Amino acid sequence: MMKRVWICAACALLCLSLFGCVGQTAIPQPEQAPVVNADEGAVYQRYQRMVFDLFDTLIIVMGYAQSHEEFERWGDLIETELRRLHILFDIYNDYDGVNNLKTVNDRAGSEPVEVDTAIIELLTFAQQAYRESGGVVNVALGSVLRIWSVYRQAGIAFPETAVLPSIESLQAAMAHTNIEDVVIDRENATVFLWDSEMSLDVGALAKGFAIQRAMELARAEGFFAGLINAGGDISMIGAPLSSGRDYWAVGVRDPATFELDSMYDVLHLSGETSVATSGNYQRFYMVDGVSYSHIIDPDTLMPADRHAGVTVIHPDAGLAEMLSTAIFILPQEEGARLLANFGGEGIWIFSDGSAVFTDGYIAISRDL
Repeated sequence: MMKRVWICAACALLCLSLFGCVGQTAIPQPEQAPVVNADEGAVYQRYQRMVFDLFDTLIIVMGYAQSHEEFERWGDLIETELRRLHILFDIYNDYDGVNNLKTVNDRAGSEPVEVDTAIIELLTFAQQAYRESGGVVNVALGSVLRIWSVYRQAGIAFPETAVLPSIESLQAAMAHTNIEDVVIDRENATVFLWDSEMSLDVGALAKGFAIQRAMELARAEGFFAGLINAGGDISMIGAPLSSGRDYWAVGVRDPATFELDSMYDVLHLSGETSVATSGNYQRFYMVDGVSYSHIIDPDTLMPADRHAGVTVIHPDAGLAEMLSTAIFILPQEEGARLLANFGGEGIWIFSDGSAVFTDGYIAISRDL
């Protein structure tokens, strides 16, 4: 019997009614019979792999292949690239023989750091994101985000004593967030932070950027029907090779509930496209009965609270993640203009359960 399959765009879970794998093992999903491609006479089976230790989230790779070995080749390629980028973009840990973003932060105000070209490309993209978003997405905001992270972690660990950071401490940190102080030397492949108290934080861009690169590598090696789900950031290609269904069903989580399988909407997507979601229900903490999310508005230095959740659909996963962060922070009308400038589609869900969506969004929505 065929089981319903859908993917949650705001969860770290690929929601299958039967789970067929654990760890990083890729195996066929037994509930689906092999699919025969009428044009080629090839028989395809669905495979899946889970990876638990990259980008602080569960990563799921699903795809169709003619054999376990063929899928493993693609899965190895995707996981290897994601692992490499995870190390390079890590701002918390050192790795022997590797200059990563932590190295760049540690040497702020001291000396340029020679880095891998992937870091150059990510930070170049980050500078574009800053300009295009009007400064709302700023990877140089690390000094501010670090303060919020400390208070959030303490509040989660000891909720009875949870407090907010002082506005004075946040304003002092904000003085060290000028993205113009991030100096990229492409010719010598170096990055230098002029301000010794500056700290980079690429959390608003890194996952989407990484899965986009990994998908491009796999596609070049013949991967043609599958997806990568990195904690709700999803990059997909083609469509499921299932009888009577030519789309991926992607669930948009209902931000009004903590139930992972409670969906506000379901999208029908295919081809080379991506989905990213930002919401106030992830990585939050409570102070005096009020919830404070991890997404910080650089204008107020406080957690953004205009929307309960937003979801963006865009061909590029890096841009989708950047845009979802930006439009979560911005007023809806400004966010809509930004999204239109990039040719994306999206939905804004508000705390009262109402929603606003772009004209193109309704064409891929099942429930609205």
